[in-house]
Amino acid sequence: MESAGDCENIRMKRLFKRITALASAAALTLSLAACGGSAASGPKNTAPTNAKPVTITVWSYYNGDQLETFSKLVDEFNATVGKEQNITVEASSQGSVNDLETNVLAAAEGKVGAAEMPNIFSAYADTCYAVDQMGLVADLSGYLTDEEKAAFPESYLTEGDFDDNGTIKIFPVAKSTELLFLNDTDWQAFAVATGATYEDLSTVEGLVATAGKYYDWTDARTEAPDDGKALFGRDAMANYMLIGAKELGSTLFTVENGKMTVNLTEDAARKLWENYYVPFVKGWFAGEGRFRSDDIKTGNVLAYVGSNSSATFFPTQVMVNDTESYDIDMTVLPSPKFAGGEDVAVQQGAGMVVTAGTEEEINASVEFLKWFTRPENNISFSVDSGYLPVTTAANDMEAIKTSGLELSPKMERILSNAVQSVKNNTLYTPSAFAGGNKARKVLEYSLSDLASADRATVQERVAAGQPAADAEEEFLTDEYFDAWYGGICTALEKYAG
Repeated sequence: MESAGDCENIRMKRLFKRITALASAAALTLSLAACGGSAASGPKNTAPTNAKPVTITVWSYYNGDQLETFSKLVDEFNATVGKEQNITVEASSQGSVNDLETNVLAAAEGKVGAAEMPNIFSAYADTCYAVDQMGLVADLSGYLTDEEKAAFPESYLTEGDFDDNGTIKIFPVAKSTELLFLNDTDWQAFAVATGATYEDLSTVEGLVATAGKYYDWTDARTEAPDDGKALFGRDAMANYMLIGAKELGSTLFTVENGKMTVNLTEDAARKLWENYYVPFVKGWFAGEGRFRSDDIKTGNVLAYVGSNSSATFFPTQVMVNDTESYDIDMTVLPSPKFAGGEDVAVQQGAGMVVTAGTEEEINASVEFLKWFTRPENNISFSVDSGYLPVTTAANDMEAIKTSGLELSPKMERILSNAVQSVKNNTLYTPSAFAGGNKARKVLEYSLSDLASADRATVQERVAAGQPAADAEEEFLTDEYFDAWYGGICTALEKYAG
């Protein structure tokens, strides 16, 4: 077993390798400046600078159809441009987004048993920021022409500009926003019986009211009291908190010079509470599986808000039990907004981060990413994965439809709604800051875990014979909300600058 000293030596050796590479790149930048130019003044030659083969490793969180499509494109690059320029890309999935984050940080810190840092890894801003603070992220601003930069929406490129000085630390490759996905087969039976409409689901408040009607309708169909079913669930609670607060005029995290200030107003927090926690405790909302698509498959919910890329995992059947199932159709609708709120939509979808390395490695990495985001290649990835293309030219339904690629009716509905959401809303993602991943986890679990635990208590009381209204009463008081609000503010303040 290695000693603590051995572990530190391993970490330092790995870190030194990366820092040395970064220093070499910085020296090249200085030499260019001394000759009257700069790395940021124009693009570098992204073709390999020598005849030696360059192998580039890529870590992603893609799985299922997304991984299959990404792998096919990697193979195509290797067989064409890569072959011409002596570049070989080796890509692998690290599992979930959380698994990828864990593995990247372990590699960056040189932990015992960790793999070597890849040349490229998928990352959201907070993970990229953490690795960048170690000096292990390459700035790509000098590798793109002004024309190449202009092809992307500005917010996509500035996501990785942590110092607000024009750096590009995250290369956009695939984006997503949130939509509402609905088991339309079971919805139609409810709609016919009650007069419920899709329009009822266009606001957060309307969704909650409709979920209450669905609970009562399903409850009335059985002899047992208080056994109604949930209509709705959410995949990403942090998005609900961040975007919901933004719609309500409260920017939850304000970041300046890498320092975060918490701005969760009580009014915004109350709205978020009343439109998630309260309906969850009442049984109108649910979240039992790992993802809400799992709850669709088991019939625990009829609808969920999630990333447009998650649509590829939407089930085609509801499993009644181990031997019984029935087919369902999916409807895609815009993500509900708070009534009267601002037109805001989440900007998500991890970009690619190029790590510090030799000039040949960085050049080769950028060459692959430029190729991947060519409209024809980016659209190809989108059509099969559900992600949105990242260039303005490609993020257009006419361009997608005329690409010559086969577009299923299901994927057309998904992409059409996602494209419209991007065009009709201001895209928002919080700026990165130290501890941002941990603060986001507070948002992810503070409200949802409490709601789940308290709902379980209510169900136990109902099973013991207590009326639902009585079983819920203690959880629906102002005092209970105040305790949660004070607790989440305290938890978030730990990561403030």
